[in-house]
Amino acid sequence: MICTRLTNPPFVIATTACMLIVFLVGCSKKSDTSSDTVSAAERAPAKPVPSFSAAQKVGLYVFPGRNQTHDQQLIDESECYDLAQQQSGVNPDMGAPAPPTSADIQAAQAQGAASAPEAKGGRVRGAARGAAGGAMLGAIGGDAGKGAAMGATIGTVRGGRQQRQANAASKEQAANQAGAQVQQQYSQQRAAYDQQIGSFKRAFSACLDSRGYSVK
Repeated sequence: MICTRLTNPPFVIATTACMLIVFLVGCSKKSDTSSDTVSAAERAPAKPVPSFSAAQKVGLYVFPGRNQTHDQQLIDESECYDLAQQQSGVNPDMGAPAPPTSADIQAAQAQGAASAPEAKGGRVRGAARGAAGGAMLGAIGGDAGKGAAMGATIGTVRGGRQQRQANAASKEQAANQAGAQVQQQYSQQRAAYDQQIGSFKRAFSACLDSRGYSVK
C-alpha cells in the first residue's frame, strides 16, 4: 500500500490513517515472529538429551503426568538416576551375583569330603573285641587260644567294615554341608543385592514422582 502525502486536511487525515495501519501491520508481523521464536525456544530442551532411558536400565516404566515431551522425560530420568545414586549410595550398574553352577557345587562337595574327619583304629579295636569274645567261647570248648585267634580275625573284619561305613557317612555329611553352604552364600548375596537395588529404585521413583511422572 502506498500512501501519498497531500496538503489538504482530508487527505492529511487519510494519509495519517494509512501510515498508522502500515505501522500496526508491521508491528504485528514482528510480534508474531518474536512469539514464534519464544515458543520454539520453550519447546527445545535446555539440556542435552540422553540417547537411552535410564528407567529401562533398572526395569521401571515411567509415564508423564504433565504432558512432558519424550526428550524432557529422558532428561528427567537421567537426572533422577544420578540423584538416586547419590542419595542411596547404590551403584545400579553393578551386576547381580551369579548363582553357583553344578561344577561349583561339586567342587565344594569334593573339598568338604576331603576335609571330613576320619575314624581310625577300627580294625584294631574290632580285633581286640573279637579276640576277647573268641577266647571266652574257646575256653568253653577247651581251646581259649584258638577261640581268641578266630575271634580276633572276625573282629578285625567287622571293625574295618564299621570304620569304612563311619568314614563314608562322615564324608557324605561333610560334602552335603559344603554344597548347602555354597547355596546359602549365594542366597545371602542375592538378598543383599535385591535390597540395595530396591533402595535405589525407591529413591529414583520418588525423584520422578516429584517431577510429575508416574513410575511403575
